Amino acid sequence: MSIADDLDRIDLKILAALQADGRLPNQKLAEAVALSPTAVLARTQRLTREGYILGYEARLNPLKLGRGMMVFVEVLLDKTTPNVFEQFKAAVQVQPAIMECHMVAGGFDYLLKTRMADMAAYRDFAGTVLWQLPGVRETRTYAVMEEVKCTTRLPL
Repeated sequence: MSIADDLDRIDLKILAALQADGRLPNQKLAEAVALSPTAVLARTQRLTREGYILGYEARLNPLKLGRGMMVFVEVLLDKTTPNVFEQFKAAVQVQPAIMECHMVAGGFDYLLKTRMADMAAYRDFAGTVLWQLPGVRETRTYAVMEEVKCTTRLPL
């Protein structure tokens, strides 16, 4: 199933406009896609109900909030059994410093994205949280020196 099967060009325009500004008032959104506010509201509600729009949130500045250091971590588990995977995933869910966790194919099992104040904070996190996660055998840490591109916008 392709996106063209479910969405028309107006739906794609709505999604693009909301990706650019999630706080766009319905009236302005209607003007941007050349539909009535009622029709746009109905489409936006349908796009949300059908799972195309997952939600809305503010993008916060990590530097201003004491989380300026981004760290990626490769995690290799000691066993790759369904039970170990489930325990690891459950433990990661409750760790607010872990912003993203992705199971990957290749030389390790998971890739984590974290945000820390500095290297001392990461070292503390590694010792008290990361290395205590269920099934962790080995980790490799990559501190980000420069964030070249960061977006959540999907190409439509």
